[in-house]
Amino acid sequence: MAQQITLALDWTPNTNHIGFYVANSKGWYQDAGLEVVLRSPEEDNYQTTPAAKVAQGDAMLAIAPSESALSYYLHPAKPSLIAIAAIAQRDTSAIVALASSGIDRPAKLDGHRYASYNARFERAIVAQMIRNDGGKGEFEEIFPPKLGIWETLLNGVADSTWVFLPWEGVQARRAGIALNAFRLDDYGIPYGYTPILLAHPEAVRQHSDALRAFLAATAAGYRFAVEHPDEAVDLLIATANHSTLAERAFVAESLAELAPALLTADGRWGMMDGERWRAFVTWIEQQGLIVDRNGQPIPLAPETYRELFTNALIE
Repeated sequence: MAQQITLALDWTPNTNHIGFYVANSKGWYQDAGLEVVLRSPEEDNYQTTPAAKVAQGDAMLAIAPSESALSYYLHPAKPSLIAIAAIAQRDTSAIVALASSGIDRPAKLDGHRYASYNARFERAIVAQMIRNDGGKGEFEEIFPPKLGIWETLLNGVADSTWVFLPWEGVQARRAGIALNAFRLDDYGIPYGYTPILLAHPEAVRQHSDALRAFLAATAAGYRFAVEHPDEAVDLLIATANHSTLAERAFVAESLAELAPALLTADGRWGMMDGERWRAFVTWIEQQGLIVDRNGQPIPLAPETYRELFTNALIE
């Protein structure tokens, strides 16, 4: 009997997920004795985050940012979810504003509306980016439905938000909408991996062989997407069968922009660098963000970052 692995996606199907859909459509999961179920957050209109689905036992894996691993590690009543693979090797996200707004640097985000995903460290990260550019880090945070955040920027409800440039950035470019994009690394913030694959620690202990097989098939899917982008785009569109993938030229352009970030220099997928995790966790701690519910600092051991991820399941 096939081992079922349920993966909670972080968004509607897109090119960030292409390796999973390629592996599924090629039958590589099935060949490994796995039945992989990909769940979109549309199922509940993003009422439950992908990481929460893993913590609650509703999914074995979730796609999430690095902050989620740290957030669950710090929560006294929830499992310490662990990152088992990185989707991409470099950060392809950015804080963006419409070029027509005149916001051409982070400092000018002061006093404006930011459409937030309501993630634990999100406001602090954006505020520090603004301060690092000479601003005060003071802005209005609004919380629209997550799947509608991009539209709030386009229709003027929000002045800025956080996006993936190979997706929303490409959408904007193709629509003739100019964006000003501010990457965290360019403003002194050593951001972690995004997105990552998060697993419940019990799943890692009890289903390590299945997870190794899953990651091996997934890695093959992402390598295939890099090496055979045209076929991979067709497989994603056909297999995901989602309205956001209806324009093939857009999907192909999105993958072309994302592909250089998917593999390491020696062609591996999923590997994570401990130094990058250490730098991110150290930065978060230095900002005074590692606190309990009463705002009291939570001391972290110097090697805490090592408990947030593992490369052990990647072949």
